Amino acid sequence: MLKLLKYLHGSELVSKFQRACGLFLIEAAHQNGNLVHPPRETPLIDAEGPHQLARLRCGNGHIITNEKDSNSNDKHKENGYSVSVSARPQYEVRNRLLYFLFLVSAGLGHEVFYITFPPCLHWNLDPFLCRRLVNIWTMVMYIGQALKDVLKLPRPLSPPVVKLEKRVDAEYGLPSTHVMATTAIFFTLLLSAPSRVQFQFEVGLLVAVVLSVLVCLSRLYTGMHSVLDVICGALISATLMLVTYPYWETFDRLQLTSPLSPIGALVLALFLSYTYPELDHYTTTRGDTTTILGVGAGCSVGYWVNERLGETFEPQGVLPIPLPALTLGGLALASSRFVVGVVALVATRQIMKTASLWVLCSWYGVSVNDIDARRRKEIEVPYKFTTYTSIGLVHSILVNRLFIVLGLL
Repeated sequence: MLKLLKYLHGSELVSKFQRACGLFLIEAAHQNGNLVHPPRETPLIDAEGPHQLARLRCGNGHIITNEKDSNSNDKHKENGYSVSVSARPQYEVRNRLLYFLFLVSAGLGHEVFYITFPPCLHWNLDPFLCRRLVNIWTMVMYIGQALKDVLKLPRPLSPPVVKLEKRVDAEYGLPSTHVMATTAIFFTLLLSAPSRVQFQFEVGLLVAVVLSVLVCLSRLYTGMHSVLDVICGALISATLMLVTYPYWETFDRLQLTSPLSPIGALVLALFLSYTYPELDHYTTTRGDTTTILGVGAGCSVGYWVNERLGETFEPQGVLPIPLPALTLGGLALASSRFVVGVVALVATRQIMKTASLWVLCSWYGVSVNDIDARRRKEIEVPYKFTTYTSIGLVHSILVNRLFIVLGLL
């Protein structure tokens, strides 16, 4: 399977298909006055000095030149050429509607979405649905992140594409974990909700498809993935859900009732974090994967504790229950819970991150402000795991009890 993916990534047929799709999107964008301008297949040439120095503008804000020497402090070597930082933006937005639509769609695969949407579902609708989402999301994201660093297939080159995101640019490309995560979240919710909440399935299916497609297109639009990356991400996520679907109920039962559940969740998550595939350079994938595993382990332990305490905060009465009516009072109550919950999670994150970093950096005799030291496995893995396991515990155990104290539940 891995050899097939690598073959497809380097296949001339697939390359032609991807170029055709990319050119179609670019042509459609130009016809409607949209982003992005450029990209182009040919470099932009500036005349500079008597020698007509060729300067190639990159989508990452750099300018590659064929200059062999320079006194500028803002230049470095890349692939044998001098690369200098350009202060000017290398693209212009011609259609702000599409620009913000796809940036927001891409945000559905970022930490802000993960730390707000599933908890909001837990606090305002049904903890069961949140638990199911977190379980599938954790599995899908770990497999997707690990596949990236096993296959080591690069992201699209810039130029010709224009990259609108910088944080994960050093990561490998295939599969797209944005696509994997959002596909898993929306369709897990679609498959799990009918037994819990009354809603029109066709409407839910339409929403899941539209949101998933928007995320897929956003990864192409932002220049972060190729068509093959996106297709593989969606197919891998769908395959994992299809294979595991018959066992979802069994896993739920074991997760909540087995006395070994909390120990197993913590030990397995730590093991997977420390044995994550090693690379010859630093990327954010190991830290992000540890974050995901920490949240999954913390939530799993928290739901088990709630079950043991006999207070799961799940809807009472005959299931499926009707969707809550959209009233001003209901919206105000839901907004209050959301604000209080997010404040509690952000505070937990800040406190635990600061404390765990201080302890670990003191133990290893390095400065807390030393970025390189914080990227070492012996520091990065335990500090991220501790921080985000704590967030999972606070989310699943403490926040609902805080709502009771504040009269919000």
